[in-house]
Amino acid sequence: MNSTEEARQISQVTERLLNRFPTASREAVEIAVEGAVAHFAGTRIRDFIPLLVERTATARLASLIET
Repeated sequence: MNSTEEARQISQVTERLLNRFPTASREAVEIAVEGAVAHFAGTRIRDFIPLLVERTATARLASLIET
């Protein structure tokens, strides 16, 4: 996966999470996604990064909303 495609998919992740967590601000969702992206920054194999970012950011947002 090239970096342009990865960025496009990460953008789609952000939009899906905004729909999934309508009470969360755009800023909170973007911070969760950016944090997840940073977590996987050193990963050599990039094919599953968007999926892993979505799962990580979803867990983060769910824990924020529950509290």
